[in-house]
Amino acid sequence: MISDPRNTLIVITGPTAVGKTSLTIHLARSLGTEIISADSRQFYREMSIGTARPSEEELKSAPHHFIGQLSIQDDYNVSRFEADVLKLLEELFKKHKCVIMAGGSGLYINAVCHGIDDLPDPDDSLREELKILYASEGIGTLRAKLKILDPDYYQQADLANPKRLLRALEVCITTGKPYSSLRTNVQKERDFRIIKIGLAREREELYNRINRRVDEMVNAGLVAEAEQLLPYRNLNALNTVGYMELFPYFDRMISLESAIENIKTHSRRFAKRQMTWLRRDAAIRWFHPDKVDEILNFGKEISL
Repeated sequence: MISDPRNTLIVITGPTAVGKTSLTIHLARSLGTEIISADSRQFYREMSIGTARPSEEELKSAPHHFIGQLSIQDDYNVSRFEADVLKLLEELFKKHKCVIMAGGSGLYINAVCHGIDDLPDPDDSLREELKILYASEGIGTLRAKLKILDPDYYQQADLANPKRLLRALEVCITTGKPYSSLRTNVQKERDFRIIKIGLAREREELYNRINRRVDEMVNAGLVAEAEQLLPYRNLNALNTVGYMELFPYFDRMISLESAIENIKTHSRRFAKRQMTWLRRDAAIRWFHPDKVDEILNFGKEISL
């Protein structure tokens, strides 16, 4: 890509249910540009209702990328997302001086903005072996293996996230070195500007929106959607709030009411973790989502 200081990537982020979709579409239409989704669960075409994927009308109102392009059985990771988005941006910047990327997946946003460490991919047999181990013995076994192979990363890892544990184990076993020793955290230079807009609401307001959205998802057919995906419950893609809480209901272990309440509880906790992650980034300019005119003016100013 020929470097042009006017090329700008506007990142719109914030916790689940804060109001990113409508604001992003409004801004994209105002700027005459396109949207890249950085919501790692909206990548999967089978997961629509539970991921709050934009409606068909919303998708038609502005060009979107990275929504529903994968199957839950496809192997995809943040490294490939980084490469795919950078390749797409090279094309989009030929048409637009400003492109929007929106989502709440902080790891995926950081990969595009700052890069991630170049780590080796494991062979397919190792990946399948670890997935089978997780499916048969649970997350406790993954934690125990990681504690042995990389005690330093074990101390800082999200031990409730099997995908991160699996990835760390893959790297440890493939290279014979601790995962933590290969993570340099050196930021890569990008030849376009990056402006970050964060959306935030008061906690009670956000939690009420989360609760209402879960009810709307259930009314829209979330239970039926999750039941169709039951045969794939052990895939990483389905280790997702909104789906994993319904599997015990299908197993007749809990009531539907309890499952729905668990979705609401876990969604609120997820939003809290998202905000904790995002608040660490001093480059984010924060707005209340209702301040549409203020955000639009800011977006127009920085895109000039």
